[in-house]
Amino acid sequence: MRKKPDMATSIDRRSFLIGGASLTGAALVYPIAGWAKSDGVNFADDPFSLGVASGDPWAESVVLWTRLAPDPLNGGGMPARKVPVKWEVATDERIQNVVSKGTAMAEPEWGHSVHVEVRGLKPSRWYWYRFTVDAGSSPVGRTRTAPALSARNDRMNFAFASCQHYETGHYAAYRHMNNEDLDLVIHLGDYIYESGPTANRVRKHNSPEIKSLEDYRNRYALYKSDPMLQQAHANFPWALVWDDHEVDNNYAGLIAEDNTPIEEFSARRARAYQVYYEHMPLRRSVLRSGKGVEIYRRLNFGNLAEVYMLDTRQYRTNQPCGDGRKPACPESLDEKATMLGTGQEQWLKRGLERSGARWNIIAQQVMMGQVDGMAGPEQQFSMDQWNGYAAARKRLLTFLQDRKPSNPVVLTGDIHTNWVADLKPDFNREDSPVVATEFVGTSITSGGDGADVRPNTSSLLSENPHIKFFNGQRGYVKCSLTTERWQSDYRVLETVSKPEATISTRATFVVENGRPGAKRSDK
Repeated sequence: MRKKPDMATSIDRRSFLIGGASLTGAALVYPIAGWAKSDGVNFADDPFSLGVASGDPWAESVVLWTRLAPDPLNGGGMPARKVPVKWEVATDERIQNVVSKGTAMAEPEWGHSVHVEVRGLKPSRWYWYRFTVDAGSSPVGRTRTAPALSARNDRMNFAFASCQHYETGHYAAYRHMNNEDLDLVIHLGDYIYESGPTANRVRKHNSPEIKSLEDYRNRYALYKSDPMLQQAHANFPWALVWDDHEVDNNYAGLIAEDNTPIEEFSARRARAYQVYYEHMPLRRSVLRSGKGVEIYRRLNFGNLAEVYMLDTRQYRTNQPCGDGRKPACPESLDEKATMLGTGQEQWLKRGLERSGARWNIIAQQVMMGQVDGMAGPEQQFSMDQWNGYAAARKRLLTFLQDRKPSNPVVLTGDIHTNWVADLKPDFNREDSPVVATEFVGTSITSGGDGADVRPNTSSLLSENPHIKFFNGQRGYVKCSLTTERWQSDYRVLETVSKPEATISTRATFVVENGRPGAKRSDK
């Protein structure tokens, strides 16, 4: 069994104030009187203003990230030249027992971001890391490697989250997530929102709708200036994928929401993808020559879990029936319509067919389960979700029925509400078998405070008997896995209008090994 980190000797997360003010039990190096000149760069302020992060853990490797940005909301404030940045990885939070170190270049072409792929680490271990320029050091971050591919690990804890609109609330969810015992955080998209500022909201965006490289960089800097988000990145390794708002609301492939000419939107999307990479702890292998950024990938956690991080935006065909909420139409039933694109769909099926993991986790963006939003015999579906790509969904769920990979579980974001659903190849047939479980997580803040119920909840569940739970509060989902049991705790906030909001567990659902479908649990 995995031993918990000794929190008496690790970072006290409750007193870890990102930005250099305080760090219990660890030494941070900052200049005494402002930021000094370093490698020919005169830092007017903290170059590590956006914090640190780690991600995509492998058994012997992890990605470390930072970005030099002494003036983060105004282009970064860095000169147009490369700057060397030293990095260290240690087995202790004081960075005394250093096991790996080196120097990376922060390049202006990549927004002076730094992505270090540290290799030669030991599996299933906690490590601490920091970055340094001559003028001073970054906050200390903590990360964890995955178990070895052949390891018989029997436990894993992670949380998944999505949709963190800066304007509509405070990131109190991350304040509480920072106190969880987690091996990983999975983020399912809408890390930023691209729109301009809106009056009378809790916080304000820093520019009109973003389209240029500098616009996108400044928007990420605004979001990453939040101390609770910085702390969550510093406490745990993350695995991330985008959804639509990292580029443009409800885009599909190269089709913009407002039907901007394809050539113009293609250039905007390329800029947005680049800046996403610049700000996330992603491996350089996602940068594909001639293909831009190819973000779908697989992460292994010993024999216990395999995680498929999917991209349901870049390769999809256009939303059918003019998008929105509509009855099914011929376009939504078209066999040629695709959510994943042929290459990604085949890659996913090959991986699932070959997987030897106990739990096969499909982490993606939009709701897969059918949701009929109209009471009575008529039906109405969201065309941006898998409902609008019914043939592609049936292909995937029929594959799960026929090939029977071990315990498939789908994780979903996007919709700003909590759901639990049984997945079936044919949702309109009562005798269609349950082949997988879908856990849909609410937003961190998007949509504002939310509510526990909404007026049509009872009719929603009666129209969709495969749906086991619905809730409209904000928060995240904590998942605890063993070889025999999956547990999802729906952690919800009383409000996102106040940063000190309290949290509670609204519901717990369990999936048992070999028995697809979720059951409510009192623990």
